[in-house]
Amino acid sequence: MREHRLPIQRACRVVRLSRAAYYQPPVPASRRDAAVIAALTTLVTAYPRWGFWKLYGRLRTLQAKRARPDTPPWNHKRVHRVYCALRLNLPRRTQRRLPRRIRQPLAAPPVLNRTWALDFMTETLYDARRVRLLTVLDEGNREGLDILAGTSIPSRRVTRVLDALVLIHGRPSAIRVDNGPEFTAQPFVDWCTAHGVAIHYIQPGKPDQNAYIERFNRTYRTEVLNAHLFTSLAELQAITATWLNVYNQERPHDSLGRVPPLTFLPRPSSAGQSTVEVST
Repeated sequence: MREHRLPIQRACRVVRLSRAAYYQPPVPASRRDAAVIAALTTLVTAYPRWGFWKLYGRLRTLQAKRARPDTPPWNHKRVHRVYCALRLNLPRRTQRRLPRRIRQPLAAPPVLNRTWALDFMTETLYDARRVRLLTVLDEGNREGLDILAGTSIPSRRVTRVLDALVLIHGRPSAIRVDNGPEFTAQPFVDWCTAHGVAIHYIQPGKPDQNAYIERFNRTYRTEVLNAHLFTSLAELQAITATWLNVYNQERPHDSLGRVPPLTFLPRPSSAGQSTVEVST
């Protein structure tokens, strides 16, 4: 306007600026919403665990008490815009979306290596370290194949445990697991595909569909985890190995006619056979 001596209307048209913005420059949001910011900050300081709608309801109540004819109440959209700009949103836990699983029949014929069941447990050492436990069970004779303890057991370590068990006992026809991240990860799925092992996922929130290993975990927790204070992973693994040997060879199992798993259905000396049926 000064350099080219243009009128305001033409100058605003050239730079694509509305004349209203020229005559009345926009007020910064921090100054325009200063009252809302002050009110929200005060409420959040007093009630840090309140969500947006509780804070907004309290603001409306306070506004109604000190209402003036010339000050309309704050709109909830304006308050929410300021609420988000101040990053006062409480973190919301989102549920992990899982595909719909078909209910797998919990059939356990007395056949070795027909179905293995896997599950995870947690334990705390004496020095407050958290430990994860991977339990593996053969549903054919309820034999505990292995219990692995470690501070971290990712999917690739699960596959290494399965490789070791396959060398000893042979390959299972199927594996029954829940929808944990270790069992839905690609390394585990690829291992099962490469070995021709079917994966029987239970439905989310239905641990009873993996009832055999859940019952095994309860016995293990009652007789070992709740009965000892462990100072190290080595001590936990040693006591677990001793108990697992007793469980498989000496402890009577009620559902197997009160005989141990290896007495009910012993394993062959060679691991070449993948399934062994009980003679009737």
